[in-house]
Amino acid sequence: MGNDAFMTDNFMKPIVTACRSVLVGVAVMSLFMNLLLLTAPIYMMQVFDRVLSSRSTETLLLMTGIALVALATLGALEMVRSMTFIRMGGWLDRQLGTVVFSRGIEASAAQVEAPSVQGLRDIATLRGFLTGSAIFPILDAPWAPIFLLFIYLMHPWLGMLALGGAILLFVLALTNELASRELLQQSEVASMKALRRAENAVRNADAIEAMGMLPNVVRRWRQDNGESLGFQMRASVRGGAITAISKFLRLSLQVGVMGLGAYLVIQNELGPGSMIAASILMARALSPVEMAISGWRSAVSARQAYARIRQITGAPTRHRGGMSLPKPSGTISVENLAFAYPGAEKPALRGITFALDAGETLGLIGPTASGKTTLSSLLVGNLAPRVGHVRLDGHDISQWDPNDRGQHVGFVPQDVELFGGTVRENIARMQEGDPEAVIAAARLAGVHDMILQLAAGYDTEIGEGGAVLSGGQKQRIALARAVYGNPSFVVLDEPNANLDNDGEAALLATIAALKSQGTTAIIVSHRPSLLRDVDKVLILQNGTVRMFGPPEEVIPAVTRPSGTTGEVHQ
Repeated sequence: MGNDAFMTDNFMKPIVTACRSVLVGVAVMSLFMNLLLLTAPIYMMQVFDRVLSSRSTETLLLMTGIALVALATLGALEMVRSMTFIRMGGWLDRQLGTVVFSRGIEASAAQVEAPSVQGLRDIATLRGFLTGSAIFPILDAPWAPIFLLFIYLMHPWLGMLALGGAILLFVLALTNELASRELLQQSEVASMKALRRAENAVRNADAIEAMGMLPNVVRRWRQDNGESLGFQMRASVRGGAITAISKFLRLSLQVGVMGLGAYLVIQNELGPGSMIAASILMARALSPVEMAISGWRSAVSARQAYARIRQITGAPTRHRGGMSLPKPSGTISVENLAFAYPGAEKPALRGITFALDAGETLGLIGPTASGKTTLSSLLVGNLAPRVGHVRLDGHDISQWDPNDRGQHVGFVPQDVELFGGTVRENIARMQEGDPEAVIAAARLAGVHDMILQLAAGYDTEIGEGGAVLSGGQKQRIALARAVYGNPSFVVLDEPNANLDNDGEAALLATIAALKSQGTTAIIVSHRPSLLRDVDKVLILQNGTVRMFGPPEEVIPAVTRPSGTTGEVHQ
């Protein structure tokens, strides 16, 4: 995490600056804590070399009192340092959580990346590192020279032995970093891939269970997870070996210091208390280094999590806020629109141009993979066109702040998802919602009577994803959500995919009501029954406009008998 990385992200810069200020204070606190850790060896040295020889009770009591005060201060500083990191972890979560979560939703809506909450996991990893025990040895290790200096002051030979041991442990720490960094990164990438596969499998549990796909899905997940475990095990083996070597070295150095100290005592060059104190100081100087080696994996994971968070928060966003605009009349203008997904060999859409006056309805039809759903996402601003514009009352809809634009736009996506909460909250777009506006939207969507038959009516808890509702019920409530607040422009992508005859009749009534109240509507459908009252029909084929015009001119030109399916064919 170099300084250039910190400075390139305008959002992260003030957060990192605040954290640096805290870390400077904690570093100063760690210095005093490490100085206070000298209390025990100094006390022991004085007891052995002075008190026992002088037999002075007063000196012993005075020294004991001073030592206890110093140790109490050390305990207080330890608590303050721990609480500081706990508070900083919570503060970082609050500062980053909203932005990371929002950017994740934006990236998923724009189909920049697969749906994932990895950013929130990364925040939890970073917070866990700050509030755990792995960070403290890293903070204490830089102050090891203090203990080495005191050992040297006792006797130069002891100081040189301690310095040599510290250098060897530092080399081991560096070796651990070089040996495990790439493996841990590869393990993290493979683990994220396995988690995404597992999330996707859980979302499609019905199809997996119904078609006996579970063994195959589990096998593919095990392959990805096994790859992650393989990298992790190799890193752990290397780290474990280095940790074992470092522990052996530290204990051997303690024995060596004790043995050399004993020799110096025999030669009358050192007192017995100094010999024992030197052994304690040696252990204290090398212990943080050894613990830092053991906890290096946590530090690497936190560093990788921080890098991903910085990448998420530093990514450009199309939504910059700005002045609220007046409610649009609903005039739609699509100008030479083109769009290609990242990595695709050819564009999904190209040269799309058409216009709708306020209050007009458009039927959007075309064969599978013709680009209908992509065009729907462009029309509501979820995707930004590579070329051209979608304008709502002259304003580029992809550049309109969604918090302002959203109150004027309604959307029923092809794959309907509801959210954990009540029916009322889902219709009101996850607000508490004005009861009259909620009921008005439900009546407009023709679901008021259906909702009243639920266990608690509008206050019925539907579970995550609308688990307690049928597919048709979810689709009709999603329609009520789309028309909540009387938007000026609505896009309905296959709104009758899960509807029975009664539901489709209610949908037709909704489309007619939207038209009568002057709402511009675009309906994506394969069924001609939904297109009988539209003003215009647009046919997409291979990502381009094949025909556009009044339904009485367009539909006869592309319709052929299709048995009893009642679908439009080309």
